[in-house]
Amino acid sequence: MRSAIIALLGAALLVLAGCSGPGGGSSSSGKGGGYYKDDGPGGNIPADIEAIPNATPRIEKHAKANFRPYVVFGKRYVPVSDEKPFRQQGTASWYGRKFHGNKTANGETYDMYAMTAAHPTLPLPSYARVTRATTGKSVIVRINDRGPFHSSRIIDLSYVAAAKLGLIGPGSGQVIVEAITNQDIRNNHFEQPKPTPIPASPPPPPQPVLTTQAKKPQAETLSPTPDALAALQHNEGRGLAASTLATTSSGQIYLQFAAFSAEHTAESLAQKINTQIQGVESRPVQVQASGPLYRVRVGPYSSRTEAVNAAMRIQQETGRQPAVALN
Repeated sequence: MRSAIIALLGAALLVLAGCSGPGGGSSSSGKGGGYYKDDGPGGNIPADIEAIPNATPRIEKHAKANFRPYVVFGKRYVPVSDEKPFRQQGTASWYGRKFHGNKTANGETYDMYAMTAAHPTLPLPSYARVTRATTGKSVIVRINDRGPFHSSRIIDLSYVAAAKLGLIGPGSGQVIVEAITNQDIRNNHFEQPKPTPIPASPPPPPQPVLTTQAKKPQAETLSPTPDALAALQHNEGRGLAASTLATTSSGQIYLQFAAFSAEHTAESLAQKINTQIQGVESRPVQVQASGPLYRVRVGPYSSRTEAVNAAMRIQQETGRQPAVALN
């Protein structure tokens, strides 16, 4: 997602605006499942898109942070192993000029004319074969981003990958996503499509492979309030650290690290995190007063995907897992 752990994570873990960003939002058609609001094709489209080769799978190194579960808007996403077979069928969408040149979840630069894609749980980076269910045509893409964080979509393709599958016009379509594992790469078993039954007509969009947020121990759960849908808290020093998902009319997207009752404790943590993330995040961490609490946050971000991407980078750099929050 690319700019839009994780929020995270966010991501990301971490990266939220339901109407913008590859992580979720309205389509150009207004019916859902198309490309995203204010997005679309670029102005320098290659003359021969069909000549652009598939991504070439190779075994890649992964940061441990890329395999940590993360939560976006109350849903818990658990990355899968690069050695585990994975197959999923559902709706694919695509993202283009709005995110071209921005950072992806693993810190690379998004190129809408490269064979890449965003997926919520496949390893970063890794490779997958994406087959259009109605035609049987397939491409190989490099997964280098998180998203989409939308209940009706399972993968976001780059512009060129979507074009090669014939998805630019309709904006979305039924696909089959199959992970190319490290064993497949070692055995060179990715050149030809894996045997896959192709349905005669698109089936109803199934739910994507997502796990619901695991129930937290009672000691870690805060009761929801009118301005907070969920809050997860843990001890950090002498303060009360909380990851809060709040919804207000402003709808700005932040990454939240903690919340404390003592302002000086929050300021100390903010200064520490700013020193740690200066190489991966341009936005400064700030302390925001909210009732009796002082929240340690960074943002705002323009979309959930941008926030998740930032959270992923922050997690890899510091090991901290900020939560995506609306404010």
